[in-house]
Amino acid sequence: MRNAAIMGYGVVGSGVFELLRDSDVLVKKLGRHISVKKVLDLRSFPGDIVEPFLTHEPDEILNDDSITIVVETMGGLNPAYEYTKQALSSGKHVITSNKELVSVHGSELLSIANENNSRYLFEASVGGGIPIIRALKHTLLSEEVSQITGILNGTTNYILTQMYSLGLSFADTLRQAQELGFAEREPSSDIEGFDASRKLAILLSLCVNKQVNYSRIPTEGISQLTYADFICASKYGSVIKLIGRGDIKDGVIEAIVAPFLVQSGASILAEVGDVYNAITITSSMSDDNTFYGKGAGKLPTAGAIVGDIADILTGNLETVEWGADEAEMAEPTDAIYSWMVRATATKEKIHAAARGLLDDSYFFEPGIENQTSFVTLPLKHGDFLSLLTNLRSEGVTIENTLRIFADR
Repeated sequence: MRNAAIMGYGVVGSGVFELLRDSDVLVKKLGRHISVKKVLDLRSFPGDIVEPFLTHEPDEILNDDSITIVVETMGGLNPAYEYTKQALSSGKHVITSNKELVSVHGSELLSIANENNSRYLFEASVGGGIPIIRALKHTLLSEEVSQITGILNGTTNYILTQMYSLGLSFADTLRQAQELGFAEREPSSDIEGFDASRKLAILLSLCVNKQVNYSRIPTEGISQLTYADFICASKYGSVIKLIGRGDIKDGVIEAIVAPFLVQSGASILAEVGDVYNAITITSSMSDDNTFYGKGAGKLPTAGAIVGDIADILTGNLETVEWGADEAEMAEPTDAIYSWMVRATATKEKIHAAARGLLDDSYFFEPGIENQTSFVTLPLKHGDFLSLLTNLRSEGVTIENTLRIFADR
């Protein structure tokens, strides 16, 4: 029997505790048994089933040689970083759902793990219950990945789905998501896109074997979207999705996380709703592989952690590492997209103010009084910003802009 400890008794940590308390599944399937010896949290939980296991002292876990597996579900960088380093350095295996920690310090922590014959596993850090890390480590090990693209955040996908289907405001939908446990009380990491950019950075780091700095990924969230944007998107036969995308060419990464217009029927991403995620890996031999599943929620994420625990119990501990060198990132201003622009002005005024930058572009009525929408031809980001400057200088009010999703 192996002893484990859980650091952090929040949504995910409590889910892991719940699954491990009923470890009959691991015994039946693997012939292995694991026992939770300690659970670390700053809070007390009087009357909770965790109370007999609870400690407020990290050293009771880090200095206990009988604990060989540590589950880190604290979130954030500190103190999770220091605790993880100590655990790995002492030969303990660490399993985490902490995408911020993996995206910032993954290279270092993987190196420490390998130096000490321990393992740092993080399946749960990307895609909830989707086994996307395993796919990159195993199935696609011998292939060259050229693109990763998908819906990487279940919270924002739920909000966008509800805004579209029910016509709710962003604030009302966010409040609903919080009440259902799909969104944190402090939701900025999700709704501003940072959670998705961290996950994308982890996947890209695995692909290029270098550290991808998530702070260098251009990132936009969904908090500025209104129901008017969904009306306009619908007129264009599209839905709005927060998409993370990374293209790899000659070792250089062009990456972005932003709301995109996805035309219905043109991509599987248009059909992915609620808290589900979908991630497509484009590789040299397998072409496109899409992985689909719940990307938010207590038990899907906890289940991914238990899957990593199962790997440790069965000795399935291949070395995973990426280099400390920072990956080369393309300049954001070089990215080329078509854009949909929603503006308050007539088509004639917009055309005149655009000064030739909208020739052959597609105009349509969004169904909103006094507004006109148009879709540009593919433009470099700098040219698109020049277009907006020209329009505003002639008195055109830009209500919102959205990139058009297209295969490359």
